[in-house]
Amino acid sequence: MMILSKMKRYVLLIFFATAIISAVAGQTNVRQTFNRETFEKRRNTFIITEAGLTVEEAGRFLPLENEFKQKLFEVGMECRRLTRESQNNQKMSDADYKKMSDCYLESRIKEAQLEKEYFEKFNKILSPEKIYKYQQADTKFSREIVIERRPPPNRNSGNNRENPRNNTDNNRSRR
Repeated sequence: MMILSKMKRYVLLIFFATAIISAVAGQTNVRQTFNRETFEKRRNTFIITEAGLTVEEAGRFLPLENEFKQKLFEVGMECRRLTRESQNNQKMSDADYKKMSDCYLESRIKEAQLEKEYFEKFNKILSPEKIYKYQQADTKFSREIVIERRPPPNRNSGNNRENPRNNTDNNRSRR
């Protein structure tokens, strides 16, 4: 039961990281190009290092893990399409909202099923310790990508969210 709970968190983190990265990329005026091959190489290198995979383990595990990630991506495609369409639609009906909610729920279920299927395959290649380290590395990599792609704070806005004490309006003494 504990493994399912961790798996749910892991799947949700992947889903939200993907959604956040997509949202951040969509907010910039200059569209950033995404090179999937470069991204996979970077993620694979990170996973090898963080999980401590041997050359043999990496050679057997990474193609399977990349296939898993591709399938996860494909599962969420319909929901991402609906989300993009909804952003342009000012007058969505209850049926539209229900369709989006149902799609999101179905994609989460499919992602959990895929994760279970692939983690059974991963168990034939890696030890439980290395699978755990892989999960931690994948989560850490996702966080780092989100932080890296986050736009820098707007210094011209007069509202310094990083440290409210730096905002001169908050430092004025009331006498």
